[in-house]
Amino acid sequence: MVSRRKLLLAIAGIAGLAGIRNAVRAQEPVEGYDWNAHHYAFVVDTRKCIGCGRCVRACKIENEVPRLPFFFRTWVERWVWLKGEEEPKVDSPNGGFNGFPPVYDERSIAKSYFVPKLCNHCDRPPCVQVCPVGATYKTRDGVVLVDEKYCIGCRYCIQACPYGARYLYPRDGPRESRRNTADKCTWCYHRITRGYKPACVEVCPTQARRFGDLKDPEDEIHRILEENKIQVLKPEMGTKPKVFYIGLDSEVR
Repeated sequence: MVSRRKLLLAIAGIAGLAGIRNAVRAQEPVEGYDWNAHHYAFVVDTRKCIGCGRCVRACKIENEVPRLPFFFRTWVERWVWLKGEEEPKVDSPNGGFNGFPPVYDERSIAKSYFVPKLCNHCDRPPCVQVCPVGATYKTRDGVVLVDEKYCIGCRYCIQACPYGARYLYPRDGPRESRRNTADKCTWCYHRITRGYKPACVEVCPTQARRFGDLKDPEDEIHRILEENKIQVLKPEMGTKPKVFYIGLDSEVR
């Protein structure tokens, strides 16, 4: 029988090793890429989103996300305010993968829009704090990632995320190395470190999704953030999200 004291010491030791691994891993070079030269941000303009689902489909294809429902790195919600009702109605059929069929008489709708959601890549990520083995970590360019080699599938990070942006990759998923590990949006890190946009941004037909580098003074992300009223989801959580929204109502969570 392991004593409680020994168990706590063992956990502390694992956490310490995790911190060391994070430090070493952050130093690993990526060919032609300088972590210190970049700091990214993502903007979602709800005024432009048409709920077509192309972003959801592109994400699943690009990142080998299981096609089954409930597994999403990004998804889209429909928020509808009906006339005479104070509370909005929210739905997201299959994450918006196939778009949104009409379910309300247009004459009864006071207001509606679509809200794309994804990992917020917080500057103060609670998922990093609770991971007991350091599998979840933040890179020097500000992106929150999961190292599937270290992840033990404990689900602590899934529970800690206030945005519901994580899921456990299923045992029968298409990518064998990722099975039974935490998975989430990475802003297509394999693309952005090579100078490309995230897949969801590339396919958006209305430019409702925008991605940019805050350390690049010429990047139009600066103009977008300066010229619009910007909001984040659940600001009261103090996580400092780096996904910024345009056109949100205060009720949106």
